[in-house]
Amino acid sequence: MLDLQVGKPAPKFEMDAVMPDKSFGKVSLEENIKNEKWTVLFFYPMDFTFVCPTEITEMSDYYDEFDELEARVIGVSTDTIYTHLAWINTERTDNGLGQLQYPLAADHNHQVARKYGVLVEEEGVAQRALFIISPEGELQYQVVHHNNIGRDVEEVLRVLQALQTGGLCPASWRPGDDTL
Repeated sequence: MLDLQVGKPAPKFEMDAVMPDKSFGKVSLEENIKNEKWTVLFFYPMDFTFVCPTEITEMSDYYDEFDELEARVIGVSTDTIYTHLAWINTERTDNGLGQLQYPLAADHNHQVARKYGVLVEEEGVAQRALFIISPEGELQYQVVHHNNIGRDVEEVLRVLQALQTGGLCPASWRPGDDTL
């Protein structure tokens, strides 16, 4: 039974990843916690598709804003690191990703997508889902979109900033607004 809830500890993970310099490395929640960083963990269905590159590249385009908020972005699919690298090495004009500012992780064995409750078992792919995890390892936000709909990166930043206030943020709250 899935025990994933906002306000509870996020499932720990470590995955192989293609790093921003195109080397192979590892990403883990424990590393982000150790470094007192927020984690923006987002899953997407698969490489070389049509909606996915629009949000993956937009997350990269906004990377400096996430960095200023002490957040580490990690993109994840069930593809391999080799497929990720091939897609990164494909130019954006050819439906590729080009240079990214954050790692793309490979959940090839489906363990992490399963832990986070977003694995479509019969297809072996992850749903389009996003999780924000505090520096203490607490799951503070989760959202799942239909695979046909891309995420709004500015909304992800707004939610992250709202969580970082530690206060009560009313509907339509924007950075700089008063909390309740």
